Amino acid sequence: MEKWNHTSNDFILLGLFPQNQVGLLLLFLIILIFFLTSVGNMAMIHLIRVDPRLHTPMYFLLSQLSLMDLMYISTTVPKMTFNFLSGQKSISFLGCGVQSFFFLTMDGSETLLLAFMAYDHYVAICHPLHYPICMSNRMCVKMIIGSWRVASINSLAHTVYILHIPYCRSRAINHFFCDIPAMLSLACMDTWVHECMVFLSTILFLLLPFLGITASYGQILFAVYHMRSKEGRKKAFTTCSTHLTVVIFYYAPFVYTYLRPKNLHSPADDKILAVFYTILTPMLNPIIYSLRNKEVLEAMTRVFGIFSSLKE
Repeated sequence: MEKWNHTSNDFILLGLFPQNQVGLLLLFLIILIFFLTSVGNMAMIHLIRVDPRLHTPMYFLLSQLSLMDLMYISTTVPKMTFNFLSGQKSISFLGCGVQSFFFLTMDGSETLLLAFMAYDHYVAICHPLHYPICMSNRMCVKMIIGSWRVASINSLAHTVYILHIPYCRSRAINHFFCDIPAMLSLACMDTWVHECMVFLSTILFLLLPFLGITASYGQILFAVYHMRSKEGRKKAFTTCSTHLTVVIFYYAPFVYTYLRPKNLHSPADDKILAVFYTILTPMLNPIIYSLRNKEVLEAMTRVFGIFSSLKE
């Protein structure tokens, strides 16, 4: 890594794949995933926008999740692809800050949104008579704006800090994007204060929403168990299991990455886990919500004229 020591203000992203044929093949796989993710999430947004039957709070929140996933993967993959194909590894000081800001904003807002979606399911199943009041259009807008606002404020605080600490070692970041834990390892000052900030943010944006989701689905499972209607139980279980699948895929690698002690971190493990929640999960979300949701499949048939064979 000594060859990356320099006096420039730019950072160096060491990347995800080696510069060889295997790395090129894996990069093309990532590009394919990026394409499928973009198409899938844009199709979901368009579907929810144009189909009146999907104009409900649940699908309004789902359209925001698709938008966040689209922005999420666009924050990391294009720069990684450009650096690999061009043979360059540098990212400007400002570019690193912008990438870090948008990544943290998408991260925080998506975790909060998943918690709000769990609350939506909880009210719909456990308190259906109160649903029009608790999940009105105005309340949905407040949830979405609140998610973006709180996450962006948290992201701005971390980004400003990380760009103002002195870097007296190599500026080579052993990652494929400007991830704060990887950048902190390059600082020549004691960063325990910011590490505590990262830990507190992780609790606020990961652990607390996850506990809220767990509590919501505990109540939901109890209510579903006591339902008399077999069809109602099946519909509730399908809807909730779909959302729980997305939550587990998203939260598990995040919690493992950011709540581990510093001495247990490995750059290779961190990069593999980051691929999961920054690249694979945004691709899986629209697939999970479409193939396991009868209403979405029916909307696809009406709007796009496809998947008619999958309808029951």
